[in-house]
Amino acid sequence: MSLSQSIHHPEYLEKYMKLPSLNGEVQAEYVWIDGDGGLRCKTTTCEKASMNVEDYKEWNFDGSSTGQAEGHDSDVYLRPAAVFRDPFRGGDNVLVLAECYNSEGLPVKSNNRYSCKKAMDACADHKPWFGIEQEYTLFNNDGAPYGWPKGGFPGPQGPYYCGVGAGKVFARDAVEAHYRACLYAGVKISGINAEVMPSQWEFQVGPCLGIEMGDHLTMARFLLFRVCEEWGIKVSFHPKPLKGDWNGAGCHTNYSTELMRQEGGIKHIEEAIEKMAKRHMEHIAVYGDDNDLRLTGRHETGHIGTFSSGVANRGASIRIPRSVQHTKKGYFEDRRPASNIDPYQVTEIIVRTTLLNE
Repeated sequence: MSLSQSIHHPEYLEKYMKLPSLNGEVQAEYVWIDGDGGLRCKTTTCEKASMNVEDYKEWNFDGSSTGQAEGHDSDVYLRPAAVFRDPFRGGDNVLVLAECYNSEGLPVKSNNRYSCKKAMDACADHKPWFGIEQEYTLFNNDGAPYGWPKGGFPGPQGPYYCGVGAGKVFARDAVEAHYRACLYAGVKISGINAEVMPSQWEFQVGPCLGIEMGDHLTMARFLLFRVCEEWGIKVSFHPKPLKGDWNGAGCHTNYSTELMRQEGGIKHIEEAIEKMAKRHMEHIAVYGDDNDLRLTGRHETGHIGTFSSGVANRGASIRIPRSVQHTKKGYFEDRRPASNIDPYQVTEIIVRTTLLNE
């Protein structure tokens, strides 16, 4: 894979990254979700290293430039929520995931973590676990899918899923770099695989307890953008990045509670699915933009207008794994969420529906 030297010069940067700070200072990169669901970041210098979130200051930024405030009252405040190690700067430097608040101390509209945290705290005794399978598609700077023939198309879907070999997988080096960056940072990444459409990949995060799911998936996304920035590759989370007979991209969400994981847990799984069936369209409303382009009843999806469930059925809204049917305990997979979801909204509505009965 060739690097665009106009984008990234690692050979120039290396000698500077080796320089120690004069008095042991470290860099803390604050990361937050903007008004359009995208990610932003800015860096501050700290006197000492710490993995304790309480040791980091409340900071601010110009919200009028991120779709989170008006120009006449543009200060938006960053409140640290979670800390990860920084794989790009290394050493004791950190990444600080932050929530956004306005000047009155209220969460801004795009701060879905605030409401999610309240829901997770309310059902903490149930110990809700989540695992999310994040699919994504890679593109060149010119907008063409990464590695596809210029002006043409690769062969039809079939050999690409979990593929091996030239012409079957694309950008494996960037994907592997992202995996290792997540492991270094402390993100609970649990695996990767090439997906059904060429230039499409998936990484899995979890199991995560409660609010951790949104935090770790958000940071994994940030790391993916940063890694691919160095390769000059664009990342798309659009649920149907290409029209035609190509698979879309989802964020399949695996879920369980303590009772579901215990002997006889299948009863609680079935009860939860029954509750979710009654609120299908309410869930769809927060399961990602343009999800109607993906949930067509084809390409391993159920139809957006119909709720269904089944054992080992990847064409259903919710899949119960075959192993769960055999052991009568475990988890279920909600296959409806699109790749561009806000994980805080999705995990929140699942616990509100299944545990809080809201």
